[in-house]
Amino acid sequence: MKTRISTSQRPHKNLRKILKKHSGRNNSGKITVRHQGGRQKRYYRLIDFKRDKRDIEGSVIGIEHDPNRNCDIALIEYKDKEKRYILHPNNLNIGDKIISSDNTEIKCGNALKIINIPLGIQIHNLELYPGRGGQIIRGAGTAGIVLAKEEKYVHIKLPSGEVRKFLNNCFATVGQVGNIKHKEEIIGKAGRKILMGIRPTVRGTAQNPRSHPHGGGEGKVGEGMHPKTPWGKSARGNRTRKKNKSSTKLIVKRKK
Repeated sequence: MKTRISTSQRPHKNLRKILKKHSGRNNSGKITVRHQGGRQKRYYRLIDFKRDKRDIEGSVIGIEHDPNRNCDIALIEYKDKEKRYILHPNNLNIGDKIISSDNTEIKCGNALKIINIPLGIQIHNLELYPGRGGQIIRGAGTAGIVLAKEEKYVHIKLPSGEVRKFLNNCFATVGQVGNIKHKEEIIGKAGRKILMGIRPTVRGTAQNPRSHPHGGGEGKVGEGMHPKTPWGKSARGNRTRKKNKSSTKLIVKRKK
């Protein structure tokens, strides 16, 4: 495990809010997401995904752990004394300067339009549509690569291996998301999962017939049918997602 540098034990007071726990239940109290339970109390840190503070230089004054995501966050103080959190890019250190602009220096932590980013450069926190803020490539250790440019689109290779076209005025941040050793982290015990709000997942064959199609039978038996979800839909093999034609037409190469 790597040691994290932190400038304070608590998140910045104006950049946090109470994070309510719903335990997978909707507004009717019905469980819509299974295997979620109680967890330790935590604040939600307000992250600047839009990077819309343009042409004002900021300085990194802290790198902190965020319990709500698998990557660290960096606390930025701008010249007008406003503070904001951003996702911490790998190799961005305390004291470094960053800026967000339509066209700026290709430097780790800087945000700019992808049309102005040279081919082969790693990026993260990429917008799907201009102005919405970064929606993809936000996980620890992930990065996209600028592959090509054509007319009003830029081809980006995503971490999954998929190559997709994005409008050239979408914003992205230069560099790879930090905490790249996250995937090597070992949870260690079931109790830590419980503290994270993740409850045990029970096998379908271990349940009774009313709870799962695979349930029932005398002794230890297999599924006895084509694998199904608890709601009777095919679980493996058949594709169940509807095609979103407006989205799929921008895919140049499918993920591996």
